[in-house]
Amino acid sequence: MTRTLTCAVVLTGLVLITVGTDAQTRSLPTFDVDKAWPKVPPKWKLGDPSSFAIDAKDNVWLLHRPRTLLKPEEAKMAAPPVMVFDTAGNFIRAWGGDAQGYQWPEREHGIHIDHQGYVWVTGNNCPTNGIKNLRPVADDQIAKFTQEGKFVLQIGRTSESKGNADTRNVHRAADVWVHPATNEAFVADGYGNRRVIVFDATSGAFTRMWGAFGSTPTDEDNCMVMTPKTFPAGKGPAQFNIVHALRVSKDGIVYVADRENRRVQVFTMQGKFVNQLIKTDTAFARNLALSHDPAQQFLYVGDGQQITVVDRKSLTIVGAIKPAGLVGAGHQIATDSKGNLYIAATGSGLQKLTFKGMTTAATQ
Repeated sequence: MTRTLTCAVVLTGLVLITVGTDAQTRSLPTFDVDKAWPKVPPKWKLGDPSSFAIDAKDNVWLLHRPRTLLKPEEAKMAAPPVMVFDTAGNFIRAWGGDAQGYQWPEREHGIHIDHQGYVWVTGNNCPTNGIKNLRPVADDQIAKFTQEGKFVLQIGRTSESKGNADTRNVHRAADVWVHPATNEAFVADGYGNRRVIVFDATSGAFTRMWGAFGSTPTDEDNCMVMTPKTFPAGKGPAQFNIVHALRVSKDGIVYVADRENRRVQVFTMQGKFVNQLIKTDTAFARNLALSHDPAQQFLYVGDGQQITVVDRKSLTIVGAIKPAGLVGAGHQIATDSKGNLYIAATGSGLQKLTFKGMTTAATQ
């Protein structure tokens, strides 16, 4: 049976419609839900899981939000915000939170392990969001640590953002990805700002930034998530609307999840717009991950209640990941070197999808 998919691929402003992609003509990844993962020590409770990262040993780093535990008896058992497990789900270590010498984010959002093993953490708190247990501050900083939790570097300062033109502070950044070849930290600075911003990963010095389509980002700071009520045909809005996730492939292509505009935009390392994939019929572009194969042939994109599989080179949809028991598309996702997929789904929990190999089926 041929699976027919319709999507819009925009190449430097030209809209092309691709119809009739036959996913049965190629192999696609398949997964099963690992219901036993992870094994959280019984003395601790997890708050809302926000993000996952994978280190060089395939250990899995979870960033969660302890302050979301509102019941006093659970709050007393709150685990540290950074939790580390092995692929079998066994607990390794935990750390993080407020301490002297740096500013920990008020509302934990993104975590990344770079090629040198350093741990990067972002936050997205807004001072007027009214969320219980949170101080009225803006997470305008990124913090870098060793794997043992020793502070290394902070970019930006709490509540000091001057907007999209500011090169010293971020503003409620969602995600970080360090590209090994250039040792640069690419930041999805997307809740308070509407841009990708790049820093030297060692010094924290600013190097460049850009907005949607490679344009100059403009200010429109709002604590509310402003999802468009309609999605007209065409290339979409001129500005990003929550830059929620970012990945840089081994061959130096930057993929950006423009969440509320339901599109993935693609750029060169220097910020030149290449093309985009728009899918407005579902909640597309929630998050991003690259497949584990050497060519990174697939881009995994959170999409409604599933994770959509996109051919990275052609930027066309070729299938979907939706095994029985899937928690949904998740908030942020990550893949390890064996192809396993990890989903942090905030209010819906967390999940490991075990890679089972390749099949010609379009979906499962």
